[in-house]
Amino acid sequence: MNSGTGRGTMLALVCLCILGAMPIIANSRPVEFSALSFALFLSIWQVLFGLPLFLWEIRSGNGGIFSARGREHGTFRTVTVTLLTGMMFGLSTYLYVLGVEKAGAVSAAIAIQAYPLFAILWETLFLKRRKTVVELALTAALVGTLYYLGTGGSWRIDGFSPWFLAALGVPFLWSIAHVLIKEELGRTAITPAQVTLFRVAISAVFLACVTALAGPGNFRETLTRADLQVFAAVMGLVYYLELVVWFYAVRHIDVSLASSIAAPWPALTMVLAVIFLGDRIENHQVVAFLIAVVAIYGLIAAGMRKERAQPG
Repeated sequence: MNSGTGRGTMLALVCLCILGAMPIIANSRPVEFSALSFALFLSIWQVLFGLPLFLWEIRSGNGGIFSARGREHGTFRTVTVTLLTGMMFGLSTYLYVLGVEKAGAVSAAIAIQAYPLFAILWETLFLKRRKTVVELALTAALVGTLYYLGTGGSWRIDGFSPWFLAALGVPFLWSIAHVLIKEELGRTAITPAQVTLFRVAISAVFLACVTALAGPGNFRETLTRADLQVFAAVMGLVYYLELVVWFYAVRHIDVSLASSIAAPWPALTMVLAVIFLGDRIENHQVVAFLIAVVAIYGLIAAGMRKERAQPG
């Protein structure tokens, strides 16, 4: 293993640890901290944590979208995509906190594993990428697993949890936004650090508007209570670090390899949920997790084989 591969592998493992801990942090917050308020304040903290890297990058000469080339290629489309994806990430942050709270840390963690499923859907519908029989079979297995988990292991439609659907909304929104952002990163001079800061800043503004419309409630008390803000700051920090660490991981290794290393993170969530939240892990959750991981690894392997088979 060369130094680049080793570094990328270690960073992907760090992502695994962060992803596994995030649901536990979210569900450990005081009961006075509503899901919407928590999503808003952790987004604000993300902005604060993202500013130093953003400013350092500009001072070091990498102006990105603010450089001459960036201003030359800046378009109305880029601004529109940035605003749209920022609102998507704001909504997904709220759904993340709400889904983890209502569906449970473990079930929500496994639901978020549905990200490859939605990515395949958009690739098939909009990019016209044909899928092999193996990919379709693994996708069907993943869909069935999520349905099994959503019904609490009963397979009965009347037992399907609406909160599980809320958790599924997170990878659904992520998959759309990531497709849009990836295209803009290739078309413009904007840097990942700038994308990340703009994303969390717009998310914070979006959630602030939603909070104002829904009624501020105990916003002032939440703002001034240090014990509540500690949880928001910790969640904002680890969420921001996960974004940055992931970016640096995929600079050294392929996305497929990084994804396969980070894929088992719900297993860590299971362990931490038992230790810190006192949760009881149900048999259907373990079964769903194992099948989901096998399906995801299979999809990653199938994708890698397809890439190697392409000419050039």
